[in-house]
Amino acid sequence: MHNHLKFYINGNWVSPKEGTELDVLNPSTEQVIATISLGGPADTDAAVAAAKAAYPSWAHTSKQERLALLERLMTSYEAHAEKMAQTISAEMGAPIALARTAQVGAGASHLKNTIRALKTFEFDYPLGDHAPNDRIVYEPVGVCALITPWNWPMNQVMLKVAPALASGCTMVLKPSELSPLSAMLLAEMIDEVGFPEGVFNLVNGDGEGVGSQLSVHPDVSMVSFTGSTRAGIAISKAAADTVKRVHLELGGKGANIIFADADEKAITRGVRHCFMNSGQSCNAPTRMLVERSVYQQAIDTAREVAEKTDVQSAEIDGRHIGPVVSERQLEKIRVLIAQGIQEGATLVAGGPEPVEGLNQGYFVRPTVFADVTPDMAIWREEIFGPVLSITPFDAENEAIELANDTDYGLTNYIQTGDQERARRIARQLRSGMVEMNGHFGGTGSPFGGMKQSGNGREGGVWGLKEFLEVKTISDWR
Repeated sequence: MHNHLKFYINGNWVSPKEGTELDVLNPSTEQVIATISLGGPADTDAAVAAAKAAYPSWAHTSKQERLALLERLMTSYEAHAEKMAQTISAEMGAPIALARTAQVGAGASHLKNTIRALKTFEFDYPLGDHAPNDRIVYEPVGVCALITPWNWPMNQVMLKVAPALASGCTMVLKPSELSPLSAMLLAEMIDEVGFPEGVFNLVNGDGEGVGSQLSVHPDVSMVSFTGSTRAGIAISKAAADTVKRVHLELGGKGANIIFADADEKAITRGVRHCFMNSGQSCNAPTRMLVERSVYQQAIDTAREVAEKTDVQSAEIDGRHIGPVVSERQLEKIRVLIAQGIQEGATLVAGGPEPVEGLNQGYFVRPTVFADVTPDMAIWREEIFGPVLSITPFDAENEAIELANDTDYGLTNYIQTGDQERARRIARQLRSGMVEMNGHFGGTGSPFGGMKQSGNGREGGVWGLKEFLEVKTISDWR
């Protein structure tokens, strides 16, 4: 993609009607790597109109037609994997090794799982033996606005685009203006594969502009948003006047409960997971709750891991963390680290000072706090950086209470050798996902949260259902 100033609307790359230019910066170097356009109301209207016009025919394509196109998209995505990795690494700062594996791999995995789910999904079936002439029919919800974040670009884009395409919806994608280039590369693949004109459209913009315009647009039937809780609340309010369906995947403040009988790698694993992607993951285990008898051991191990965690530019190969995405994000993290010190948490490693030897880029020292209490900002706020808070507990019930003491409810973690205890606690944690003893959820499992972490689920068959309406038809004979 040589001209990043254009939008993909109705099967063509078109110049903006009301575009204002924005530079995309490499967070490792602070250098401009591309200039994009931020669209205005006329651009949003054009994209929605294209999606609306394409909807009737696309909605009535067969499952086999949609499967064939999605499988061709999978082939194209795999062929462009290295280019995608380089793009993601440059635009949002993921170390190239992480970009090649987890970042690009997440998009591939979600597309594969959507194809798998679609192959066996029944869009039309009888209600049951008691009512053989009543039919249950799933139909695509309509024109969908897909608004995605910068931290895991292809993970979140593919979690929305793939099931929307599979279900028969048409769409307008607004990727984050901080990491738009990977989405534009995907748009090139969709164009190359041959999806019908207007089915997929992309308009760059910011939340206050295109994002807000999509949220209130009368011809948009659904908004699927991943991002901050603050923005999710605003979208919900904006969409209410037209009674749109709103899917939200928002912030998190995951608790990692570690008992004395946990395996020997539990603490190290938890610290590394917190720091992965420079801590810029909504499901990061940022609050480590440790049984008091091994509390000091956890602090010592966390300090050691943090001090051994290398911080380098994203283009350098190897196992290290890269920069955070922007100067604004860097300053937010530093302010919260300083606030943690001011409020009395014990600084174990790291701190708000610049990373030694890195004079350009938005780099943060891997930071660990101990003795963190629920009244502190670093306990309550989603920092979205490589910052870990450690707190002791004495009893199982106390651990559960501490874990649930948050406005968020996305992912919680349990580490214990007592499987019965693990199951007992998992049922009491108020989160959409619980991971136990270092085992991630299986591919195609539902991703989403409770409380202010949002609503709805993405991934696999649950992701398909988010984009479908249920219709009941009686006397079907």
